[in-house]
Amino acid sequence: MKPMPSPAWLAGTWLLATALLVAAGLAEGAPGAARAATGQVFVSSEKDDALTAYDAGSGQQLAAWRQCRRPRHLQLSPDRARLYVACSDDHRVDVVDVATRKTVASLPVGDDPELFDLSQDGRTLYVSNEEDALLSAYDTGSGKRVFAVAVGEEPEGVRVSADGRQVYVASEVANLVHVVDVATRKVVRNIRVGNRPRRLLLVRGGKELWVSNELSASVSVIRTDTLEVVQTIAFAPRGMRPEDVTPVGMAARSDGSHAYIGLGRANHVAVVEVASRRVQDYVLVGRRAWGLALSRDNARLYVANGLSDDVSVVDTASRMAVATLRAGRVPHSVAIDD
Repeated sequence: MKPMPSPAWLAGTWLLATALLVAAGLAEGAPGAARAATGQVFVSSEKDDALTAYDAGSGQQLAAWRQCRRPRHLQLSPDRARLYVACSDDHRVDVVDVATRKTVASLPVGDDPELFDLSQDGRTLYVSNEEDALLSAYDTGSGKRVFAVAVGEEPEGVRVSADGRQVYVASEVANLVHVVDVATRKVVRNIRVGNRPRRLLLVRGGKELWVSNELSASVSVIRTDTLEVVQTIAFAPRGMRPEDVTPVGMAARSDGSHAYIGLGRANHVAVVEVASRRVQDYVLVGRRAWGLALSRDNARLYVANGLSDDVSVVDTASRMAVATLRAGRVPHSVAIDD
């Protein structure tokens, strides 16, 4: 009778097999030749543990499926062939093939991942671990953690700088944006912003970092060369109680002219001219405007409304909601392959 393999040998074999599967699944999504867009709009629903795909042209629902426990942030790979999904209660990030809607890999990324960002080449995933107060970096090819940096309590928003040399992380409790140097893997600056900073947006070719402050009804504007706050943009839509103005999600036009900020329980999206940093308009949408995403031609803005369980489709030219997509319970994020 042959001797049984040792537990250590079995564990090592399992880890190697997992790494090979991750690498195989992600290799197909590496930057390369251009691919045709599928015209799909993806929405995550926290309470249904599901993703839903819609046709961007007709608004028709194409599919809905259980993805993982509490899916939240969605982001396309640089070549748009893969959809990354933060699975908060499963402590992983799933990788979904956009064309087939099949999960091709799962990356264990530590406790309670909420938001993340990808490096420009798609090879590194930077994720905020809310419960552990960490920014963690993972190699998307091997699935291995490259490094982790301690940051303030309840980190959420993550954004890679335009040159890829720094990663910005927002701490909800500390009211800080931490600047992490990728080369040294250390926090090199802590920037005081408003109360409960949530999301981060780069504008003006990466020269400015905008920070949504949920409990200050504002956005802090940071110059990325000096790493200093240079202005605060305040929001006050007519007829709304100040305590309901809770900005979170943001999106910017690819032409750099305007940014859109979801105002949470104020049920509006603010339209801000980037050059002047002035609020030009407020657009009425669903209840608790949260995650935002723009079509590539900047013609449509999709707004996930967490309390009305739907997605508002805003015509950016007329600045009016022109359609509503029924979504699952508590929609969180939107990603568009158009």
